[in-house]
Amino acid sequence: MLKKVRLFDDRGKKQKLLTTKLLPSKRYSIVLLFLIVLWSITWGWTATLAVDRPLNIKSVDPLDKSDRLGQELYVENCSSCHIALPPEVLPTETWREILEKPEKHYGTTTPQILGPERLLVWKYLRSFSRALATDEPKPTYVEQSRYFKALHPQINLPKPVKVQNCVSCHPGVSKFDYRTLTPEWENSQ
Repeated sequence: MLKKVRLFDDRGKKQKLLTTKLLPSKRYSIVLLFLIVLWSITWGWTATLAVDRPLNIKSVDPLDKSDRLGQELYVENCSSCHIALPPEVLPTETWREILEKPEKHYGTTTPQILGPERLLVWKYLRSFSRALATDEPKPTYVEQSRYFKALHPQINLPKPVKVQNCVSCHPGVSKFDYRTLTPEWENSQ
């Protein structure tokens, strides 16, 4: 901002016209700094809300951001046809085969998850499933899995176990909540 200033001599007579630059006042600088900080905080907070939206998914194990994204992609892809099973119920080797051979998914062909999404889903499934024991046959179905049986002790499971049966005891499966049980099972152990 420019300001024109007239100079006067000792007797009050005009001498010459000078043009000077005005420096912003301290108050103006502080207000500007405050507005920039406020703007930055607002955008940062908005970006955080966009990236870290709550999933309302209950998990026994804590998830880091990449596992949370892998879980979200897994649930999104698998629950479009059936309920998404927790990775804990099948061994890592079974999950690997499901991801590597989408054309052999229990008599149907599933859309293949590609690129970085596939890697995130695989990292999530590998992190929360368990390896097979030595000489243990790889289970194809849930009821064949020793992990599934270990998670359901003293429960007479229907034969064959179908993913639809899960809803009868776990009412929150549509939200990937296997921890909440129906009242009759809540205090059964």
